[in-house]
Amino acid sequence: MTQVSLTNLIAGARAGLLVSFPTDTVPALAAIPEKAGLIFAAKQRSQDKPLILMAASAEDLWLYVKGSEKEYKVWQELAEKYWPGGLTLVLPASDVYDGLRLHLPKVMNPIDPTTIGIRVPNSAIAQTILAQTGPLATTSANLSGQPPLQTIAEIEAQFPKVLTLAMTEYQSEILGIGVPSTVAKWTGINWQILRPGAIKLDISSDNQI
Repeated sequence: MTQVSLTNLIAGARAGLLVSFPTDTVPALAAIPEKAGLIFAAKQRSQDKPLILMAASAEDLWLYVKGSEKEYKVWQELAEKYWPGGLTLVLPASDVYDGLRLHLPKVMNPIDPTTIGIRVPNSAIAQTILAQTGPLATTSANLSGQPPLQTIAEIEAQFPKVLTLAMTEYQSEILGIGVPSTVAKWTGINWQILRPGAIKLDISSDNQI
């Protein structure tokens, strides 16, 4: 059995183990960024499919991206409208440690480490975990190319070594809608939808430069 308490799942994640927990969209497979390679291996995932950096708050994520003052304003306005929620923003990744910015391990996005997808989930359990682990490398819990798994039983069957959250820890948590997040990439002047998903994105002229 790999079902564990919330405390043990958080400790396992911080120790570098693969974990799975519910979100507002589909269950996540997650690891600390330095151990993101474990996710690629477990999912048999192609290196050209980057992972998403998920955190408990937007403030935890802005540290990992870089842009102009105008760009930050556009990004933050869109985030304030849809976060927490099922929207992933793909933005230019920071490439320096300078006290204001943090640099993610290349393994998060091996083919193109100049960008990173970021998201704040609208899930109390996910936010509780992320607040104590810090931002995690995440993706849907499934083998690459297959539909996202929806239940603990399915996740345990496919990933028997991954720590999953015991059902007793869910309490009144509303489970995810079963649809992955919408993914929008910043082009430098506007947004490009890479994957339609949980949120119908309203990209007005206010969200462009």
